[in-house]
Amino acid sequence: MKAFGGMTVFPGGTVDPADVAAVDVPWSGPEPARWTRPLSAELPLARGLICAAVRETFEESGVLLAGPDDHTVVTDTGTARWRAVARSLEAHETSLTDVLAAHGLRLRADLLRPWSHWLTPEVEIRRFDTRFLLAALPPGQQTGPVAAEASDVAWVRPAQAIAELDAGERVMVPPTALTLLDLTEFDTVGQALAAADGREIQRVTPQFQPTGNGTLRFVTPEDPAYRTETA
Repeated sequence: MKAFGGMTVFPGGTVDPADVAAVDVPWSGPEPARWTRPLSAELPLARGLICAAVRETFEESGVLLAGPDDHTVVTDTGTARWRAVARSLEAHETSLTDVLAAHGLRLRADLLRPWSHWLTPEVEIRRFDTRFLLAALPPGQQTGPVAAEASDVAWVRPAQAIAELDAGERVMVPPTALTLLDLTEFDTVGQALAAADGREIQRVTPQFQPTGNGTLRFVTPEDPAYRTETA
């Protein structure tokens, strides 16, 4: 990948125009208008962010947050048929709306929880305005084959990922590491999802500040050294 080659990242990616335009996407759970405040987005983008989260998670891990009704999820996403659907989405040959409609499924927005909002530091040439969301693995599903954009797909507990980062066995950008560090506070997925409910989310724009030894230090707004006049 151009931006994060060799790094551990969460499933995710760019919001496609088809995601934003998905006014007819079969939908279950909180309506798109309910997502505008927690995602800090106008209605079309809020809808697009949820669609992109569902689509990219399916493309990159084989996990599909969708089901035939408001209470169930599809359980056979590891089949060759669903792998072909994921590749078709990845190649922009179809849209999430068309896929769900063709299979009689509804996007399960109620399975997602907003967690945080990060904007790349101003000094970076390539900048990303990113929302992180949580979801539990639907019953009966498992991660699929490696996606085209990844060399490896794996389940790792947050504490284990942080330990491997500290040991130099993993590389990740700070927002990924800090999100995992947040999640080490919870013993179960249910506890993490409960903590996400009603969570007040403020967009974080970190800074890179020089240190005395010629390196750069990653600084978030909670750090006393954060320069508020450039935030």
